[in-house]
Amino acid sequence: MSRLIRMDQTGHTTLAEWTAEDSDAIDAAVAAFRAELEQGYYAVVSDGDGRASHVRELPVDASLVILRRPIAGG
Repeated sequence: MSRLIRMDQTGHTTLAEWTAEDSDAIDAAVAAFRAELEQGYYAVVSDGDGRASHVRELPVDASLVILRRPIAGG
């Protein structure tokens, strides 16, 4: 099962879960993903070895997609 989570003040919130066979769940996950991007979040997926890649489309084959706000600072 794949998961879409948002990092927030509680630690994280699961926004969607899906399997490759469940097109309705995938559609809901894509909609949730896009809604969060519109709110200013960005998404990353693990590349292994402590590395991650920024994604702009939901990679439905990823086991975990993490949404977070950009780091503020100057």
